[in-house]
Amino acid sequence: MNLDIYLKFEDNCREAFEFYRDTFGGKFSEFQTFADGPPGMGVSEEYGHRMMHVALPIGPSTLMGCDSVPAFGPPTSAGNNFAVSVNADSREQLDDLFAKLSDGGAVTMPLQDMFWGGYFGALTDKFGVAWNLHFQAPGE
Repeated sequence: MNLDIYLKFEDNCREAFEFYRDTFGGKFSEFQTFADGPPGMGVSEEYGHRMMHVALPIGPSTLMGCDSVPAFGPPTSAGNNFAVSVNADSREQLDDLFAKLSDGGAVTMPLQDMFWGGYFGALTDKFGVAWNLHFQAPGE
């Protein structure tokens, strides 16, 4: 299992991550706008240019980010502009962590199989910390 940081932006994720890439070096391992996503996500065309997901490996960690869109929650502001991202070793481990972290908190997105092949869910724990939990089977 590993933990990474997931940053959330209002509409300047691309600019921020180009800055981080220039600062830390390396190449994006993932770079998707909402327009690149599957149809039926509930995101209007006006937000298609916003970043759905970007990942920049930095040493053994990965800095990840996205832009906010109305279909997926309130606008980003200081305090709700990051999440701890957990990459679990198995679905079972992820189910267990999700149940424990969500106890007394609020589920933002229930655990579910996602279009990219991963198993993913999001929540805010009882202390107000946002978590993104993910499992990707090897080879997927």
